[in-house]
Amino acid sequence: MTTHTEHTPEGTVVGGAASADGEAAATAGIPGVRKRPKPGERRVQILQTLASMLEQPGAERITTAALASRLDVSEAALYRHFASKAQMFEGLIEFIEQSVFTLANQINERETAGTVQAQKILTVLLQFGEKNPGMTRVMVGDALVFENDRLLARMNQFFDRIESQLRQSLRAAAEEAGSNTPTVDANAQASVLTAFAVGRLQRYARSGFKRTPTEHLDAALQLMLG
Repeated sequence: MTTHTEHTPEGTVVGGAASADGEAAATAGIPGVRKRPKPGERRVQILQTLASMLEQPGAERITTAALASRLDVSEAALYRHFASKAQMFEGLIEFIEQSVFTLANQINERETAGTVQAQKILTVLLQFGEKNPGMTRVMVGDALVFENDRLLARMNQFFDRIESQLRQSLRAAAEEAGSNTPTVDANAQASVLTAFAVGRLQRYARSGFKRTPTEHLDAALQLMLG
């Protein structure tokens, strides 16, 4: 999880939560005393570390042992905050959903033109993936292979929601343009745009994060949206 994004699954600021002044004062300057993060802070730290490990190109399946080692804690310490590794991935998915759909809703409130809404929703989705490569591996399912099936199902639902939002925007645009079949037109366009976004994110992950999902994005969206 990179420091580009402001919200975390716990609602705190990414980049490390500061300790309370009292806690810092109580431990400052005392040799051998290690500050213990608050429960919510530790959850965020676990998710940030998991996302960071996923950013390594070609990373193998991440085990709780490897994650605990990176955090310098025991596996038992991880399970005090998450019941399972699947729950950790669910935390990342919640972060993805919250981040992307918050921005998408803001776009829909701010923009009145359906085509502009669709263009900007696709843009923020791909920009999010570009800035959060570890999250991209979750979004396209690469990081979820051999994990719980419900995780893949939830990510599929995420893209279904993206397609649904695009469909609504494009249907309004088709009606304004005088189409005789606005629903059919919107369904087809939304399907193509969603497949395009998924393809761009997959290429990004499988190129070792070298082929950015926003490459020539304006020109591509112009071709698809006119």
